[in-house]
Amino acid sequence: MNKKMKEILKAQLIRHEGKRYRPYRDSVGKLTVGVGRNIDDVPFSEDEIMLMLENDISHAIEDASKFLWYIGLDEVRQSVIVNMLFNMGMEKFTSFRKMIKALEQKKYVLAAKEMLDSKWAAQVENRAHELAGIMERGK
Repeated sequence: MNKKMKEILKAQLIRHEGKRYRPYRDSVGKLTVGVGRNIDDVPFSEDEIMLMLENDISHAIEDASKFLWYIGLDEVRQSVIVNMLFNMGMEKFTSFRKMIKALEQKKYVLAAKEMLDSKWAAQVENRAHELAGIMERGK
């Protein structure tokens, strides 16, 4: 199929299927997303999953970059912040006021302690301990 015909087909499919940014149940109850993608029966491919991951990492880095102290962190500690933002989003992340204050003061042991003293740490257990260890040691 040539490029022009493919573009016509895309427009037609969007017109017929609609374009949804959140999953929904279609007329027969199948979980659907995007332009008629039945994800109950058609799983995401490895390429699609990795593209979503890349996009989500980029969004988390963008959020992290809004904090002035983030720029002053080494890359290893930056990765901890991005991991946390990826996991919980900006709203929940900003509730870590004591951890953020410790990071502003470059008190990494205290920041790690504050990470573990949270509901989040109880929910994600091993992840929190791993990330807190990285924050504390810088490796």
